[in-house]
Amino acid sequence: MGRKSSSKNHTTPPSVPAQSKSGPNPLLLAVIAVAVIGIAVFAFWRGGDTKAETTAAAGQGANTQKTAKGAEPTPEIIAATEAQAALGPHKQADLPPIPFAGYPPPRPVEVVTAAFQFAAEHPEVASYIPCFCGCQQGGHKGNTDCFVKSRAQNGDVIEWEPHGLECAVCIDVATRSRQMHASGASVPQIRAAIEKEFLPTASTMTPTPKPPTAGTHN
Repeated sequence: MGRKSSSKNHTTPPSVPAQSKSGPNPLLLAVIAVAVIGIAVFAFWRGGDTKAETTAAAGQGANTQKTAKGAEPTPEIIAATEAQAALGPHKQADLPPIPFAGYPPPRPVEVVTAAFQFAAEHPEVASYIPCFCGCQQGGHKGNTDCFVKSRAQNGDVIEWEPHGLECAVCIDVATRSRQMHASGASVPQIRAAIEKEFLPTASTMTPTPKPPTAGTHN
């Protein structure tokens, strides 16, 4: 009687479910796959964007260099430059008064005066020297146009160009030309030195014809 009761009270322990052998969770795999694809797309996009930026920068540099060199002189500009250069050297005792404004110029008055006088008396030099201030937008063909607005048929200056009073670049180019001419340099040498000094930092240049290679220093 006692043994039978003991047998009925015995309980079987609950079975432990077997561990799943189906592999990683499919949801987790999907999340990882989406993340990998997103990283790949981002990397591809950045690579294309960087390439585009590099190409644009290279193109901008080429355009800047092209602009800095200036436009090629037209046959009309070449003819006008040659005609103007043929007037010099031209000494003029009665130069018109320089129209100084009521405020100081960007360079000392004596330096500005010398620049105007050099442009007036040496069109055979100044006509072949470019300017780099952007004054070609006003019709200037070279540095002489920064100072001389009009001449008589004999070469005498009738009217000054006031732009030269206010532009340090114009004055500096004329001053350098004057100094080199006084030292005996030829016009091609002056032109080469001016371009070497001013062109690297310039964004533009007048369409000034190249000077003849011989007989240019008087």
